Amino acid sequence: MTESITSLFDIGLERYNAGEGPDTLLPVFKEICDRSPKTAAAWSCLAWLYLLDDKPEQAYKAALKGVKLDQSAPQARVNLAIAMLETGQTGVRKHVDVAKQLMAMDSQVRRDLTESLEDGLNRKPDWKSLKRVQSWLSEP
Repeated sequence: MTESITSLFDIGLERYNAGEGPDTLLPVFKEICDRSPKTAAAWSCLAWLYLLDDKPEQAYKAALKGVKLDQSAPQARVNLAIAMLETGQTGVRKHVDVAKQLMAMDSQVRRDLTESLEDGLNRKPDWKSLKRVQSWLSEP
């Protein structure tokens, strides 16, 4: 019997929140994306894990897919911006600006993104691209 995509996703998130890293979680989220390719949140998680694992090219592809599936997902926009910085692409600020607008409209989005960025820096303290995006998001 196979696990449902939802339970696999929830278990993957629980494992991540418990401190598990990309080395063991990347295969889980790849499977989720393979089995449910239109789940934007799964692509966003996969992109984040690739970023944590220093695989910016794969992160860019996953983040782009996540944004295409859900253009109003702030974490997907942040992931795409970070991946674009790390792969030397242009057009980063438009994604940061969309995330910033979403943060301004919803305090829960602001809290969630703030926590996510702090988590990223806890896991990867010298993450220059994340710090840059974080700085842009905090500009007035």
